[in-house]
Amino acid sequence: MSVALVACSHGTNDLGGRQAISSILADVRAHRPDLAVHDTYVDVQQPQLAEVLAAVLARTSAVVVPMLLSGGYHVKVDIAEAVTSASAALGPVVAGAQPAVGAGRSAAVAAPPLGPDPRIVAVLRERLAEAGVRDDDWVVLAAAGSSDPGAARDVAQVAAALRSTRTGPVVCGYGSMARPSVREAVDQARSAQTIPGRAVAVASYLLAPGFFYDRVLESGADAVTAPLAPHPALARIVLDRYDAMQG
Repeated sequence: MSVALVACSHGTNDLGGRQAISSILADVRAHRPDLAVHDTYVDVQQPQLAEVLAAVLARTSAVVVPMLLSGGYHVKVDIAEAVTSASAALGPVVAGAQPAVGAGRSAAVAAPPLGPDPRIVAVLRERLAEAGVRDDDWVVLAAAGSSDPGAARDVAQVAAALRSTRTGPVVCGYGSMARPSVREAVDQARSAQTIPGRAVAVASYLLAPGFFYDRVLESGADAVTAPLAPHPALARIVLDRYDAMQG
């Protein structure tokens, strides 16, 4: 049996958010119809990751792909601990190692999150164009936020990549756990504005609608882009993360 792909999302109560994540996995299944793809979550929704991993590892090995955009707490703690715990009775887990397929036991490994990735920057540019944002407008890259410094560096890397494709400024704002908030970043951009008519837009660095996207919509920006999903590039990133963990 081939190595299973366990797609681990944050989880949301928002119906549109659930549909957006489902669209990514539908594209994954369309690309790889013979691949076993399992949905799971770290919060809000069921089934939880530990439950799914226990069932999958009883039959085969697994690569857990975080359906998240940066390497914050959920990746480094929730997902990492679930993988380690589920694999404990089956043998040691080595970070970045190939699942021990065909070695007489199953194993699980966690892939990196979906971002940063240049293809996501391309999707952000598409969303900005769809929202009518001009190349010289201010852009606030709005991320969910994390207390983990590595997650902030991931977001800063995406902001720098987006900035390199535009003439207008690109700054970061966060939904929680980090500063400035998205609203603060929008207000700061307005205060720094020196060119009449230049708008302040928010590029939503969020996979799907939900709690954080609702906060972005309240930021007071002149334009707010749609979340990243649905978009066909996201399924390709998921599959690349899965493939990379198998050497």
